[in-house]
Amino acid sequence: MPAGAFSLDLFAGAMTQLVDDAQGGIRYWPEFVDAALAQEWFATLHANAAWTHLQRPMYDRVVDVPRLLASYRIEAFPPELPLADMLARVQAIVPAPYNDVGMNLYRDGNDSVAMHSDKSHLLLATHPIALVSLGDPRRMLIRAKAGNRRTLAVDLEPGSLLCMSHASQATHEHGIPKTKKPQGPRISAVFRVRPHE
Repeated sequence: MPAGAFSLDLFAGAMTQLVDDAQGGIRYWPEFVDAALAQEWFATLHANAAWTHLQRPMYDRVVDVPRLLASYRIEAFPPELPLADMLARVQAIVPAPYNDVGMNLYRDGNDSVAMHSDKSHLLLATHPIALVSLGDPRRMLIRAKAGNRRTLAVDLEPGSLLCMSHASQATHEHGIPKTKKPQGPRISAVFRVRPHE
């Protein structure tokens, strides 16, 4: 854990408020769905989603994105994937007119995502971002951009839901660091409200 980070003891099943703001802040439900359904969703998405391996320019070279990616518009969900059921359950907890899901497959502890905030021009204002975690637990770091920049560490459990307000993207950043601990694969399914093209 980074220097200055602290970890939360989260009560099973209960919603925990991680960051507060006028739009709901950052909230976490460790038992959004039960373990059996979470495992079923993971197995189906792992085997059948259209995972892609991307490369991106960084400074003077091209590097691999350290995870696999897949994305779908709501109106084009493949019927063999559990995304419609997942979305309905997310809507029941955190309602919003979601129209896009982006998925990340972290294959092992070497896969990661750097600290970042979602880009505001790619999100419709005031609507939240809802992230469902499946597979092995993985640690997320959350850090304020100003003031007390202490890092909050949250272990995202399989079948959990993390909701981040639109406003929190201006005040906080988040990421999934690499780990040297033995780590099985994890999928995050992130529902967003994108601007209409």
